[in-house]
Amino acid sequence: MSGRSDSGGATLVAPSLLREWPLPEPGADKYSRGSVLVVGGARATPGAALLAGVSALRAGAGKLTLAVAESVAVQLGVALPECGAIGLPETPGGSVKPELAAIDSYLDAADTLLVGPGLDDPDLAGELLEALLERGDRSSGGSDGDQGGPAVVLDAYALGAVAQLEGRLDPWRGRLILTPNPKEAAILLGRDVQDLEKDLAEISERFSAVVSCQGLITQPPGHAPDGPGLWKITTGYGGLGTSGSGDVLAGAIAGLRARGTTGAQAACWGTHLHAAAADRLASRLGPLGFLARELADELPALMLELSV
Repeated sequence: MSGRSDSGGATLVAPSLLREWPLPEPGADKYSRGSVLVVGGARATPGAALLAGVSALRAGAGKLTLAVAESVAVQLGVALPECGAIGLPETPGGSVKPELAAIDSYLDAADTLLVGPGLDDPDLAGELLEALLERGDRSSGGSDGDQGGPAVVLDAYALGAVAQLEGRLDPWRGRLILTPNPKEAAILLGRDVQDLEKDLAEISERFSAVVSCQGLITQPPGHAPDGPGLWKITTGYGGLGTSGSGDVLAGAIAGLRARGTTGAQAACWGTHLHAAAADRLASRLGPLGFLARELADELPALMLELSV
């Protein structure tokens, strides 16, 4: 894989680079394209999990399960009949509790686990991540996360929670993808962001994770087959700053990862597709006012164009 670099040394993610870094073949059936499990969707914010799930399917994932607060699970299952919808125990206020019994078998079957879209309580989000890590630790016998298990994508409140669990991430190290905005990057670092490229590289190294933030993608040291470690998206529009846009990005990356890409490839492709979708919508609808759910609908055509 080759590509142009900017003056700072980042590899530019242009269409030519992506064509040299093709996505896996579609395969014969849905099972060959991977399974995504989204855990999120509190009673007040079920749409975030829905947006992430739709985006994962639009990115080509074969199977999708949404694990959300039990009071909204049926509604989401009707809104998106292509998914499985599992109700999770919730507090009286509708926040998801850190209880995993209902999704135990789904965690075993998932190729990618996406945690965060629509979680609305930071403390409970932390307890949920702790429960998932403890389960992963038991499953792997405490070994390094590279040894097996689903890829893990963290977004929204899950990012703030993982910052408090840095010393307990062994079950997930090597298969983590983080999708922070700059404020969430600052939480992960425990300080203000000063130089985004350097700071994202620090996050990648500290959490053994691929990171996508503001059109920049970094990966931990030691992943040379996927490139130098820093990529920059060459497209995108200000209209991406709209409610739900981050959920679509996280879902696209999760869907691509489930198809069998590496973490870096999923992040580069997903971040490019997300930005290119905004360009398409801006040209048709105007620079502002397009909706996050419309971004997901652009993904299949964009992938097709990059495959020829």
